[in-house]
Amino acid sequence: MAIRQNIDSIIERLKTERDELKVQMHLARAELRDEYEELETRFGELESRGKRVRDETGDSAEQLEAAAKLLAEEIKAGYERIWKAIKE
Repeated sequence: MAIRQNIDSIIERLKTERDELKVQMHLARAELRDEYEELETRFGELESRGKRVRDETGDSAEQLEAAAKLLAEEIKAGYERIWKAIKE
């Protein structure tokens, strides 16, 4: 149960950041929009992995959680790069 809640919490935090970033994207340069679109694809992968974690148990759930957390960190770093570039 804790693994599922942890992944759900990570995804929800990223959704909030993602929604805030979407609002600012109309002001962004083309290369930032391209990076954002790539992150959108990765976010879809994260949501899919999150669903798999919720459906799995035991060792496989822990492995899926670790992979999902790594992907979430990559997405978060990408969002942060875009925010920084927008604010420049």
